[in-house]
Amino acid sequence: VVTEMDRAAETLISERIRAERPGDAILGEESGQSGQGRVRWIVDPLDGTVNYLYGLADWAVSIAAEVAGQVVAGVVAVPRHAEVFTAVAGQGSWLHPAGGAPVRLRCNTGVPLCRALVATGFGYGQARRVIQGEVAAAVLPLVRDIRRGGSCAVDLCSVAAGRADAYYERGVNYWDYAAGGLIATEAGAWLGGLSGRPPSSELAIAADPGLFGELHDLLASLNPERDAVLARGDGPPDPPRSASPGATPGPPPFAGLAGIRLRRTPPRWRIALGGPGTGAFAQALIPPIWSGRRRGWGRRCAGS
Repeated sequence: VVTEMDRAAETLISERIRAERPGDAILGEESGQSGQGRVRWIVDPLDGTVNYLYGLADWAVSIAAEVAGQVVAGVVAVPRHAEVFTAVAGQGSWLHPAGGAPVRLRCNTGVPLCRALVATGFGYGQARRVIQGEVAAAVLPLVRDIRRGGSCAVDLCSVAAGRADAYYERGVNYWDYAAGGLIATEAGAWLGGLSGRPPSSELAIAADPGLFGELHDLLASLNPERDAVLARGDGPPDPPRSASPGATPGPPPFAGLAGIRLRRTPPRWRIALGGPGTGAFAQALIPPIWSGRRRGWGRRCAGS
């Protein structure tokens, strides 16, 4: 689903980035890749478009800055909640509520799977939805509850803020989780796919490291990627592209990225990429669009 606001917001964001950083590349959900450069901006102008169309509150503007292929800064604005979430690699995650002081974010820790509030989402293809429904039905009896908010970026920020304990979803794109993923990992969560793979459209999981392992193992046992077989009808899903089987990914390394700063200059979010020798200075401008374990999963909860 694409609206005029998706296109207009992406155009506005891209124009403002180019005005400040003409040599940078931009990857936008609606317009694709443009430009070349060591710095690339990942833009989702409106994550949660269906919520936006129906007047629901969980939709967001998501912008991430990537340096040499590594996400180093992210901003997720959730206008209907009057909240902005930010993160800079190695410097933590923050919630900036309207009219309030910034709040340092930490994901929930020490939560067993059976007490976890788990956020997820569903795709639009029929074959995928059938499998996603089966997976959710298998997960639901083993967790506290499931939430389906409708925005990957907002769900990841909810994990960072402790509003949800975990998140998983199949079918999300890079622009959906680039900024929110950094916000979640800077708040202490792990973000990855199955069997040591990075997050991708195949699967993205986010949670505190302990809970990540439990949820990962449960999902792996349910084969959430089997909708690919239904869609193609020609055999098993593609094998993992990288990493050793069973490896559990941790937060990505951010070596060599010292000096990155984030400063608020309303209504702008100013990200200074002050790494060694760069002297570079960048701005991400949020548009004002809000005006227009296998057998042990239940052991720790026995008798609770």
